[in-house]
Amino acid sequence: MSEAELIFTALAELSTRQIAETDEAKGLQENVKASKKGGKIAKDARLQLEQQTGKKVVTGENFLPPNKGKKGLK
Repeated sequence: MSEAELIFTALAELSTRQIAETDEAKGLQENVKASKKGGKIAKDARLQLEQQTGKKVVTGENFLPPNKGKKGLK
């Protein structure tokens, strides 16, 4: 992942956690709502940065090469 991807991922996680804590989210459904709100904050920030710079934040760097010859973790 690029530096920007890591930062926006961290923003999404932080936003989600703080929203869940503020809303006192309990259970899956309430936490899903918090995660969507947190993800939207990071998405909106990413789109705004991309619009201002004309450069994409998301890269292909976050994909691992195919696992050749190894089946599962040991």
